[in-house]
Amino acid sequence: MNASPPLRLPTDPAGATGQLAQWLADLDLADLPDQALTRAKHLILDGVACALVGAQLPWSRLATEAITKLEGEGSGSLIGWGRKLPPTSAALLNGAYIQAFELDDYHFLAPIHSNAVVLPALFAAAQQKDGVTGAELLRGAIAGYEVGPRVGMALHGLQMLSRGWHSGAVFGTHAAAAAAGIVYRLDAAGFEDALGMAGTQSGGLMAAQFEAMVKRMHHGFSSRNGLYAAALAASGYTGIKRVFERDYGGFLSTFGEGHSPDASKITEGLGSVWECARISVKPYAAMTGHHAAIQGILELREQHGFRADHVEKLDIYLGHAAFHHGWWDAKRPLTATGAQMFIGYSAAVAVLDGAAMMAQYTPSRIDSDDVWEMISRIEAHHDASVDSKPRQEQLATRLEIKLRDGAVLRAEIPEPPGFHSNPMPNEAVVAKFHALTGGLIEEGRRKAIAQMILDLESLDDAGALLDLLERPAHALF
Repeated sequence: MNASPPLRLPTDPAGATGQLAQWLADLDLADLPDQALTRAKHLILDGVACALVGAQLPWSRLATEAITKLEGEGSGSLIGWGRKLPPTSAALLNGAYIQAFELDDYHFLAPIHSNAVVLPALFAAAQQKDGVTGAELLRGAIAGYEVGPRVGMALHGLQMLSRGWHSGAVFGTHAAAAAAGIVYRLDAAGFEDALGMAGTQSGGLMAAQFEAMVKRMHHGFSSRNGLYAAALAASGYTGIKRVFERDYGGFLSTFGEGHSPDASKITEGLGSVWECARISVKPYAAMTGHHAAIQGILELREQHGFRADHVEKLDIYLGHAAFHHGWWDAKRPLTATGAQMFIGYSAAVAVLDGAAMMAQYTPSRIDSDDVWEMISRIEAHHDASVDSKPRQEQLATRLEIKLRDGAVLRAEIPEPPGFHSNPMPNEAVVAKFHALTGGLIEEGRRKAIAQMILDLESLDDAGALLDLLERPAHALF
């Protein structure tokens, strides 16, 4: 019997990259408290729901047909399509599906949409290896959930948004590489190589939020690139060593130039503070920076019973990142991406419809006359006082609604609903899964997917879950 090769160490075990690489190599599900382990499974369930919603949206169909023509068939399952593409193409498209309708999770302190980078790389890697269990999938997901936010916090992630980077796409490569690296069973040196190759493939420009479809694909690019990084590392191909510490051309020094990146955030609380417990699940189909405003409008609407025709002016006051990410001189027609990024639109439908979910962001609703008339009465403002608050309070939002009868309604919303300090309960995450997928896949399949994921560590063959996810889903519109 051949002896297993000796496990290799990172080049600097005491550095941020080395500590993270070694932690990934040693990660055991037994290390996690039950609360974090349970939350991680519910996060996976939410990501799968978002993928099933997003798979057959018009822009997803365009991307799928184009990439299928380019890449051909393969072994990687496309969620909701009944089709397989090469693994890297599957990772790209599945990431685009999860991000396709702004329903997916977020980690505000990073910020990043974790599932859109973690799950596609993880699923694609699992289909390249024999004998991958549900427990390995769960361990890989947790690895990704921990790595992405930590790298984001090291870059003071909100600053990335303010500077025009699509933050999660920039450091999502590391999350994807960590997740896939678990399935490839990398040692610490291999994880160091994978993290280095992930960092050199990072990118994503936030101008994609205006007229383009490609914003939907940014996290998918990162997932694909992280998969490449892990697969290359597994083959012995070497990446940038000590990628987080390098002064010249390193990940933090380059992306954080002039903004004092802090490498200590990567390892701070590693193994004791679980970032998966701080990932938020969205209750609304819009950019995170809108959620507090939507919530405030709905609460005022319920308390005071006003209608849209009662409103003379609606003013929204936001911190720097939410304001610059979500307010511009939007013109009709607006794309679905633009509507979900533009806070004026989300506020308008909240006033008109008392909702901001899938029906509010369909093409016909976006182009409705009553919406655009309402938008003309809405204005957002940068509130610099929010920027001086602790980072976890920088999504605080103020509303002032002036009614035509002279009354003025005010609300201060300290944080979005479902924020990590008051997370959506796990049972509500399950309810969201069934609500989103109820018209898209049959009941038996829904129940089987939920049961497998919520008992994932007991699943002998990860392929059984991927087969269920691959089967076709109906289109939302």
